[in-house]
Amino acid sequence: MRIDKYLKVSRIIKRRTVAQQACQAGRIQINGKVAKPSDKVEVDDVLTIQLGEKTYTYEVLMVTEHATKENADMMFRAVL
Repeated sequence: MRIDKYLKVSRIIKRRTVAQQACQAGRIQINGKVAKPSDKVEVDDVLTIQLGEKTYTYEVLMVTEHATKENADMMFRAVL
């Protein structure tokens, strides 16, 4: 699945266009590599996201095309 769509479906970022803009600005990395909006996400990938002055790191646990609000938090795990 594309990184921009994954971020939206998992509800890490609320809108796909915002996810695309973050990728284009170089604020999203997949396994330490700067991601383009079309880069693919797979299970066990580590996502690093810089939003404002904060940096968030997530491990991908599940990739699915659709997720309910209740299931979205099962798609990733925050890494400290």
